Amino acid sequence: MPDADTALQPEPAAPAAAPVAERRPTTRTHHGDTFTDDYEWLRDGEDPAVVAHLEAETAWAEAQTAHLAPLRERLFAEIKERTLETDLSVPVRQGGYWYYSRTVEGQQYPIHARVPVAQAGDRTPPRVEPGEVPAGEQVLLDENVEARGHDFFSLGGSDVSADGSRLLYQVDTQGDERYTLRLRDLTTGQELPDVVEDTAPGATFTPDGAYVFYLTVDEAWRPDKVWRHRVGTPVSEDVVVFHEPDERFWVGVGVTRSERFVVIEAAAKLTSEVRLIDVAEPEAEPRVVWARREGVEYTVEHAVLPGDADGAGRDVLLVLHDDGAVNFELVVTPVPGAGAPLDPADAVVVLSHDPAVRLDAVEAFATHVVLGYRREALTRVGVVDVAALARAAVGAAALDAASGVVPTDVPEPLPVRELELDEPLFTVGLGASPEWDQPTVRVVTESFVTPPGVHDLDLATGELTLLKRQPVLGGYDPERYVQLREWATAEDGTRVPVSLVWRRDAVTLDGAGTRAEPAPLLLYGYGSYEYSMDPWFSVPRLSLLDRGVVFAVAHVRGGGELGRRWYDDGKMAAKPHTFTDFVAVGRHLVAAGWTAPGRMVAEGGSAGGLLMGAVVNLAPDLFAGVHAAVPFVDPLTSMLDPTLPLTVTEWEEWGDPLHDPEIYAVMKGYAPYENVPDDAAHYPQILATTSFHDTRVLYVEPAKWVARLRAAGAPVLLRIEMAAGHGGVSGRYARWEQVAWENAWLLGVLGLAEG
Repeated sequence: MPDADTALQPEPAAPAAAPVAERRPTTRTHHGDTFTDDYEWLRDGEDPAVVAHLEAETAWAEAQTAHLAPLRERLFAEIKERTLETDLSVPVRQGGYWYYSRTVEGQQYPIHARVPVAQAGDRTPPRVEPGEVPAGEQVLLDENVEARGHDFFSLGGSDVSADGSRLLYQVDTQGDERYTLRLRDLTTGQELPDVVEDTAPGATFTPDGAYVFYLTVDEAWRPDKVWRHRVGTPVSEDVVVFHEPDERFWVGVGVTRSERFVVIEAAAKLTSEVRLIDVAEPEAEPRVVWARREGVEYTVEHAVLPGDADGAGRDVLLVLHDDGAVNFELVVTPVPGAGAPLDPADAVVVLSHDPAVRLDAVEAFATHVVLGYRREALTRVGVVDVAALARAAVGAAALDAASGVVPTDVPEPLPVRELELDEPLFTVGLGASPEWDQPTVRVVTESFVTPPGVHDLDLATGELTLLKRQPVLGGYDPERYVQLREWATAEDGTRVPVSLVWRRDAVTLDGAGTRAEPAPLLLYGYGSYEYSMDPWFSVPRLSLLDRGVVFAVAHVRGGGELGRRWYDDGKMAAKPHTFTDFVAVGRHLVAAGWTAPGRMVAEGGSAGGLLMGAVVNLAPDLFAGVHAAVPFVDPLTSMLDPTLPLTVTEWEEWGDPLHDPEIYAVMKGYAPYENVPDDAAHYPQILATTSFHDTRVLYVEPAKWVARLRAAGAPVLLRIEMAAGHGGVSGRYARWEQVAWENAWLLGVLGLAEG
């Protein structure tokens, strides 16, 4: 209930009309083409006139959707009623403790805690009833406490030293993804004086907790430096361990699971380079594994293969790379010495390239290696015994440069034991498994109809044990829902996968499986950065399915569902395939009887928001509504300005229109902002949502787009969060309110606001 002071304040009057941004024309000319931009002035977020305009846009969006308030309340209540608000994650063992997070009803953020391992050999996580606090709990970090007094809070990363005595954590209270790094003594609970401002997410202790390696960003908000901090010394004495001057590359840092190496990776979209520091010599210079080669990506994992009769293991590196292997292959190579980088030609191939299988990840443990890959547009997990890995690397003794042994045998095929799941669509991947020597690893599974499950996979036997399934309250039954995969045909003949899920009794099918009548449908898409829209479970989505909405995902080119070539065929000059694929999927769903243009809404966020903007220009009559979240709808302006955050890095995704006239022409042809017609009154209802502190897609892009759409007569709304970043508002209840607002708009467009 409102307090007394609030109750005395009158409700603000509803806006009489939609805000109209002033036209302040500026021109730009590139490659002989001149474009007049009426709304570039909205970029100045410190201008009171800009802030007033943005606030007016949100006020107008609220006024135009005021009639949906009862529906929003119902949707929020449904999310809340289906969620076990006081809950605890499955504990993960590391060293002498079980680590977990828990939530408490009424609190926005999780609490991170641990309990001691009762017995040294105990591998069974402690079971705790919902609502109980584990006996002997030590709270490491309560995000609710840290968030007090802030409208926004985000935990960027955290780590505990191997001996369990120290915690590092990073917090952002603006939404701009610049984090303050702090250290805490877990034996006393006291904060240490070691505080570093403006770090990038991703920091790690050395195993002994004596050093911290962390990242900072340059003026373009690109992580470009790795720093070393000795705990207990002034931050002013911190040392730059590595600096990446090439603006295309982002830098990351971590420690191998074996706790043997600090790993520094510099990666652009198509090229990467890895350096190692032996943790026994944390102040040593990093050693390059493979020297950087343009267009070659690789990742490194430390493994120990079985040794000679004396039992001594052999340190090697497992390298996933794409040199002549577009879907990547796995090789074994020695650890680099103090001299020159290793020669890739000396590596031993243990898992050859397969055009039908995209290798994504390799995770090494003491006795086994776990592979992550995708086949037939679905993720997979496979396990390999390290002894088999050693046998596959014929002449493994040759990995020891001093041995002088020349391999003569023929390599064995690498036996991979794949984890089998019994659903037609699913997502599977390795969960938190921090320890090197453990007999089981965590595996997480989910689908469109099955909530996420946390399992223990026995590495020796392959047995999968379910530890916990995300609870969904209110009598949720996955059998009430159906998921399937269809294929649409793009205009160039390419087959595009489409995933669908619906409530069984809400969509009428005849005996042949044909829809008796078109259903309301939400079509989601992304299609960039080789990011795959793998099946995921969503509690808020249930409110849509239960009202008869079919949810569909268009797995368009530019994503990674069908391997690296699927990505390559939807980027740079081939980017228009992403948009035409999505339109083809929409038309397929109409032709197949799933829906009709007046009953379909499209949705996408970030690069998927670019997809929405391009699609609404390509096929405005195909959809009843379009929701573009934090949308990258002014890409040409952004990619022409190398001083903007991320622009140079992004040239390898979209192309460089500043220097390449062909790319300029391609981008000019699809950029949503440039291609709004003079008369857009026939456009579907459009909702753009964004955040003022977004550093990935600046708020100005949707603000300009909406201004131009409105000037052209399109029915458009803009809702902006003034205290949030790219991921939207923080806090689970605030996020539920946000998604309830968006889903209420969606149902209103579909004519289901009374449902």
